[in-house]
Amino acid sequence: MRQITLLSHLLLAGVVTIGLTGCDGGTPKTDDHDVSEQGHDHDEHGHPSEGPHHGSLIELGNEEYHAELVHDDEAGTVTIYLLDAAAKEPVAIDATEMTLNVTHDGEGAQFKLAAAEAAEGKASKFTSNETALAEALDEEGTETQLVVTIDGKQFRGEVAHDHDHEHDHGH
Repeated sequence: MRQITLLSHLLLAGVVTIGLTGCDGGTPKTDDHDVSEQGHDHDEHGHPSEGPHHGSLIELGNEEYHAELVHDDEAGTVTIYLLDAAAKEPVAIDATEMTLNVTHDGEGAQFKLAAAEAAEGKASKFTSNETALAEALDEEGTETQLVVTIDGKQFRGEVAHDHDHEHDHGH
């Protein structure tokens, strides 16, 4: 599992580098993960670049699930939607919360997002109105990881820090 996480980090770093420097048409590679071998193209990853609520996507597992993070600065809320492998349809789970582990300037914090709009004891939407979380997500250099248990299996996904999201930074 740690090897998959390391590979995910390396793949993410490669995608960010390509996005910042441009694409020369080559196939991005990590030490033992050739993206093209799995039918993935770095521009067309088989799912949208943003979620159905226009939030940023978080890969969980080997794309078994996705989560969509929607950060509303005006309301001071953070909402995470659990989605299917294609990052299109909601997936309701019996978890009562999800956790965001946030690290900034060597300091760590953990934030719980409570299940919202649960039906029959299952939810696909999780929310937090903790101002500290909303502010932390805007800080440069913040590292954030989502942790959720689905059907008894724990999933972790890195949250990309994206200043191109559509919330107002007070500019």
